[in-house]
Amino acid sequence: MLIENSVIKLRNLEAYDIDFLSDIENNSDLWEVSNTNNFFSEKVLRKHIEDSKKDIFISNQARFIIEDIKNKKQLGLIDLFDFDPIHLRAGIGIVISKSERRKKYAENAINLLKDYCSKILRLNQIYCNISYDNFASIKLFEKVGFKLTGKKEEWVNTSEGFKDVLFFQLIL
Repeated sequence: MLIENSVIKLRNLEAYDIDFLSDIENNSDLWEVSNTNNFFSEKVLRKHIEDSKKDIFISNQARFIIEDIKNKKQLGLIDLFDFDPIHLRAGIGIVISKSERRKKYAENAINLLKDYCSKILRLNQIYCNISYDNFASIKLFEKVGFKLTGKKEEWVNTSEGFKDVLFFQLIL
């Protein structure tokens, strides 16, 4: 699968992405937003790369590398999860490498994924959950059309205590 515009492309994970994937998945600073609390071995990540090639209708999820078209650099990951082909919805998650943030890569990636969800998967909606204090993500998702529709109180248990999570939806 390849989805692209003039700036970036979204592509399937490949074996050569193992180091990049390890850097993202094993970055404990990101665990709060990814609901993770332990490191992943290379073996587990290689299996994840293989499993990511399964059809979304089988696995109920899809993960894409966000890659700069000009210099073929990996910029981040964008995911569809909890894919529901009956109710025509899926969750979305995104992470951009720290050095590549605030360069509109995330905005481009979400807009490409919105088109894929609407035109290819024919979803009715996509949604995301964002910690109440993640102001950059809130601003990003609002900018690309998501609407705040709810709040999950004390939803995430963090080292700082429980945090509320905001629920955003985009009707396609």
